[in-house]
Amino acid sequence: MINELVLDDFLRSALREDIDCGDVTTDSLISASQQSQCALYAKEEGVLAGMDAADRVFHLLDAGIIFQMKKTDGCTVLPGEKIAEIKGNTRAILSGERVALNILQRMSGIATKTHRMCELVRDYPVRITDTRKTLPGFRMLDKYSVTVGGGVNHRMNLSDLVMIKDNHIAAVGSIARAVSLAKDKAPFPVKIEVEVENLCQLEEAIQAEADIVMLDNMDTGEMKKAVAFADHRVLLEASGNVDEDRIAAIAQTGVDIISCGALTHSVRALDISLKFNREK
Repeated sequence: MINELVLDDFLRSALREDIDCGDVTTDSLISASQQSQCALYAKEEGVLAGMDAADRVFHLLDAGIIFQMKKTDGCTVLPGEKIAEIKGNTRAILSGERVALNILQRMSGIATKTHRMCELVRDYPVRITDTRKTLPGFRMLDKYSVTVGGGVNHRMNLSDLVMIKDNHIAAVGSIARAVSLAKDKAPFPVKIEVEVENLCQLEEAIQAEADIVMLDNMDTGEMKKAVAFADHRVLLEASGNVDEDRIAAIAQTGVDIISCGALTHSVRALDISLKFNREK
């Protein structure tokens, strides 16, 4: 779910960025009282996400706008399919069009990519998660879109989980010392994850009683050895160079989690357009 208070703050910021001192084109051409009808159409196949956010963009500009959804988040859409009808003040619709589309297209692109990845591993008991590699300001929407596509969220931010990575280990001196410090100083409910690059580090992390171990950039052969060695004593997360060509082979190793930064950091927006009905 998206926190509506946080969403409104984000959308107002996005609208201020785009409209600023006004929409000089629309304000010059369209009377303040003009009313119009238009619709949103999918231009390619994908999984829809962000409909509530798009709806809210227009309502922030004019509370009287009617946004009638024909499709909702999680629906698969096909080229040419109508996904919403919009009726109301023409100025508000035109001024909000780009912000609404930017958000809807990005969110749907993330949901579509996540859905494809999840489908490739649906026969394996593994979860597909996102990372913190999100567009600044968009994290809440990016991560929500991952769940719409069938994935699950990794930590939302730095306060959710102790995640000890290579630079933390280098700064502290060892995995064992890093885990010990975290157990002493981190809040009680927070779990501890350790990033490892080889089986020796995996053994050290298990002996230190980490909750989760991330297998960073290991090949699938090494992952299989790690799964056998861990023997369910910790959750194992595979990370690094995860793509559609490789994800099934990673799932076959028996890891519990596969995290993929590409779900959000280099997503391709789903093509969606807004078209006005011709005035008669």
